[in-house]
Amino acid sequence: MKKFLIKFIKLYQYTLSPDKNIFWPRRKTCLFYPTCSDYAIEAIKKYGSIKGVVFSIKRLVRCHPWQEPKVDKLP
Repeated sequence: MKKFLIKFIKLYQYTLSPDKNIFWPRRKTCLFYPTCSDYAIEAIKKYGSIKGVVFSIKRLVRCHPWQEPKVDKLP
């Protein structure tokens, strides 16, 4: 499951992500470092599928237009 989730996120990064896709001009849209998708990959690798997805969802919820840009590392 862990490998599937990581491959799915990488597929998203290379096709749909505004920051990393290969089809359209790249633009910086993520307010956090690392990007939300990179954060999700790190979380899944470090904590496993379930807990990694929970960390990823919490990160996505914190991402909104009023958020100040910042470095947000995994605990």
